[in-house]
Amino acid sequence: MKTEIKNATSFATLFVTLAPGETVVAEAQAMASRSSHLHMTTHFAGGLFRALIRRFLGKESLFVNHFTCPQGALEGEVVLTQPFLGDMLKIDLNDDSICLQPGAFVACGSGVRLRVNWAGFASFFNGDGLFRLEASGVGPLWVGGFGGISVREMDGEFVVDSGHLLGYAPTVGLSMALAGGIFSSFFGGEGIVTKLRGRGRVLLQSRSLKGMAHWTNGYLT
Repeated sequence: MKTEIKNATSFATLFVTLAPGETVVAEAQAMASRSSHLHMTTHFAGGLFRALIRRFLGKESLFVNHFTCPQGALEGEVVLTQPFLGDMLKIDLNDDSICLQPGAFVACGSGVRLRVNWAGFASFFNGDGLFRLEASGVGPLWVGGFGGISVREMDGEFVVDSGHLLGYAPTVGLSMALAGGIFSSFFGGEGIVTKLRGRGRVLLQSRSLKGMAHWTNGYLT
């Protein structure tokens, strides 16, 4: 499998070239184009029960699409995008895992497993649902973010606005907290933030969809 992210960082697009017998798994509606001889099959994401949890409690798509290049055929290409402006990041999993916020998953290799795990009430009250998507196994994983994507290795505590949190290691726990004192938290515009505790990798996006929606609504009302 040969891959390349083009048009970064504002309009990132993933180009995947599949050799015969290779498969890439993509989020539903992520395909922009593909070679006509590639086979596309649609599956419940992690099985029917997990897919229902993923859709209704984790705010993720019910289905994923598998694109496969048939044996004996020429190489084929599939082009994958995300629904919002921003960058993409490739993560190579090696028997490890990472938890993703709703909308972050773009695609993965066939050796990566997708499952839904309990995220906790902090995630729920931040508007991200009670469950989180966890990717684990061996192989490439592509995530998309609104704006640019930065990676931070944390050990201890770290505070982030929930709209800028894209993903985190399972060893990192989430809790809710005021951004500062009562006055500064609410009149300073930050309100409730997410406090991360633990050790591991954290993915951040430079823009917030919630912030963008709030800014846009100000011009529509």
